[in-house]
Amino acid sequence: MDSKEMLFCGNAGDKVRSDCRIGFLATRDGGRKIDLTSKVLVMFGEDIMKQANEILDFYGIENCEMKIEDAGALEFVLAARMEAVIRKATGSDKEFLMPALEKNLEGSPKDRFRFSRLYLPGNTPHLFINAGIHNPDGLILDLEDAVAYDKKYEASFLVRNVLRCVDLADAERMVRINQIPRGLDDLPFIVNHGVNLILVPKCESADQIIAVNDKIAELSDNKDRKIWLMPIIESALGVMKAYEIAIAADNVVALAIGLEDYTADMGVQRTREGKESFFARNMLTMACKAAGIQAIDSVYSDVDDTEGLINAIKESKSIGFTGMGCIHPRQIRVIHEYYGPEEAEIEKAKRIVLAFDDATAKGLGVVSLGSKMIDPPVVKRALTTIDVAINTGKLSANWKEETNEEV
Repeated sequence: MDSKEMLFCGNAGDKVRSDCRIGFLATRDGGRKIDLTSKVLVMFGEDIMKQANEILDFYGIENCEMKIEDAGALEFVLAARMEAVIRKATGSDKEFLMPALEKNLEGSPKDRFRFSRLYLPGNTPHLFINAGIHNPDGLILDLEDAVAYDKKYEASFLVRNVLRCVDLADAERMVRINQIPRGLDDLPFIVNHGVNLILVPKCESADQIIAVNDKIAELSDNKDRKIWLMPIIESALGVMKAYEIAIAADNVVALAIGLEDYTADMGVQRTREGKESFFARNMLTMACKAAGIQAIDSVYSDVDDTEGLINAIKESKSIGFTGMGCIHPRQIRVIHEYYGPEEAEIEKAKRIVLAFDDATAKGLGVVSLGSKMIDPPVVKRALTTIDVAINTGKLSANWKEETNEEV
């Protein structure tokens, strides 16, 4: 178990917040030597030392040198960093699991709204702690592009502990794994620890979805709890196989498109007008519609351009997308506002639903609104509009009673 030099996991430095860097060196004798520096040493130094000794006891380590550089890390962060460096140094596969919040082990509905999903770099603890207060539909703990290659291993432990220990409010708990096959190594850190949905990046075939599901089945300790998949289409080949991917498994609930990688694959520049990706985005929305799943648009990267974001959402919605990724909390409110139905849509939907209710009460097989016959798909779309309007706060859940009172 001896190491020749101290190994480190975590982050340290003047600008680091809510994180720590842990150094570990196994020794043959001399007992445990723990060197702790902390911004909160007076208040929490004793607790940090107690946690370090508890984890060392768990791994049966009696002789070592440990260096703890703490910048206000919470318990779940300290535990993730300590476990990562010890396992990296010793080769142990034992999991030091902190107690999970009961609500964090619950599943999510297949057809829930996914207007917004906020990306959070998987190795940056201070962004996780209060992320739920921004009220996105989903929070993505990102293990792929947002994490440096040499930090991916330690980020896996942190993401696992976030899934288990952090209250993310009502957001769907999502993780973007690495590209397959590397991404299969991420699954043991998330499958039994509260992930609701897994994003599969750079997906180019149904075989990749099958490989992910096979690994999930192998790992899962609750076969009744569904983990949803959202493949991300990011290449020309992925676009051409979008429908095949969409129907690859019954737990695929959406396809997302990643335009930065797609345009790079095509060898073209991404523009504000988006003409270079119009075909790809249409292919994806048609594949999703044919498969009966959600279509999620790429992120809008200029966080300061609210007007541009609004225009992008309107275009996105017009070609069939039902949501969008976001890279900053300030984009969430705008995304919810403009992906939701507009006032004219809501009013029309209300009239259709009331006409449907009236026809049903009278036992009529035909629904009409004025001089126009209303087909079942139109009624279904109106009901969906009403549902979305209620869930985005644009319409009262008691709108029918309120309408009757007005009459």
